[in-house]
Amino acid sequence: MSENKCVVIGVTGGIAAYKVCNVVSSLHKQGYEVHVIMTEGAQKFVTPLTFQTLSGQKVITDMFTVDYTPEVHHVSLAHKADCFVIAPATADVIAKVAHGIADDMLTTTFLAADCPKLIVPAMNMAMMNNPITQDNLKTCQKYGMHVLSSAVGYQACGDYGSGRLPEPPEIEDAIKEVLETDHFLKGKKVLITAGPTREAIDPVRYITNHSTGKMGYALAEAARNYGAKVTLVSGKVGLPEVRGVNTVHITSAADMAEAVIPHQDEYDVMILAAAVADYTPVETAEEKIHKGDGDTSFVCRRTTDILKTLGENKKDGQVLIGFSMETENMIERTRTKLTKKNCDYICANNLKEEGAGFGTDTNHIVILSEDGMHDLPLASKYTTACSILKYCLKGE
Repeated sequence: MSENKCVVIGVTGGIAAYKVCNVVSSLHKQGYEVHVIMTEGAQKFVTPLTFQTLSGQKVITDMFTVDYTPEVHHVSLAHKADCFVIAPATADVIAKVAHGIADDMLTTTFLAADCPKLIVPAMNMAMMNNPITQDNLKTCQKYGMHVLSSAVGYQACGDYGSGRLPEPPEIEDAIKEVLETDHFLKGKKVLITAGPTREAIDPVRYITNHSTGKMGYALAEAARNYGAKVTLVSGKVGLPEVRGVNTVHITSAADMAEAVIPHQDEYDVMILAAAVADYTPVETAEEKIHKGDGDTSFVCRRTTDILKTLGENKKDGQVLIGFSMETENMIERTRTKLTKKNCDYICANNLKEEGAGFGTDTNHIVILSEDGMHDLPLASKYTTACSILKYCLKGE
């Protein structure tokens, strides 16, 4: 997705300007072309040299300098941008862009740009809650600009409330959402399961697996960016919630089944990326000891096969996508599951393959369907998620 994408980031004079350094650095490392425009106030908090080093591009600070090449002239850069971000956006610059004032390099370039625009406000809570600022933000949204809500917390002035700049990963996530203009899932309702389930053995121990939920969360993020209304049913993971996605937290396989199966008819697409613990104890060791049974082993029964149940009750037009994690005979076993569970697609990966197992940031997926097999190259889980959705739901 980063290929040939140009992000222009306007930095204004707020104490939170230092956080934007991480955003610029991360985007640059992912292959985005990042240009930074700084106001005079912004340079009081972070030096242009810092952003130049992190972006690999000359930082623009002055409207009238003759030191820039024509390629970074404000009109040329405005036309080149695929996304224009102002972060932090002070009350002053929000008022200017809401009313078309162009009195410096940042506001002039912003006004000339016709790409998607993202405003990330950051200021004292009293300034944020002032009706004038709120009206200006609404005006920005009326003209089609995106506004990322401020975080709530302690501020540099000592106040506590709304007005903090969101953390860099959230800003980066919002930029990627704004950059995605192919909303082929708009109007679709998508349910995704992710993460592990836990089956209690006794009050202390449980059966689970090594799933981290990264693949399912990447799918939720990608589906949201493509315009879908997404529900994410998640086991216990150490991941932040996906912004703009309805997340339902569960613990056991029974919890997951209850959150998914009764609601099957509500969704156009169901993607089961969770790694469900296959067995749950019927009688625990603690219960046996309480009964005076010397055998402290426990007996298990298989949990509900959620994917098979959904496949047996699939409604017309509904797309069901499963996941198959194998350690050997991956293709053969996945083909059997495809038929047995009545899936439209199954995404298979080999847990023994480097970069494709639990806990990694990459994945190598082979998608199987009745029409054949499609091999996706090793890539980040977000890129893989985008490829899965495009292949299964768009035919690309």
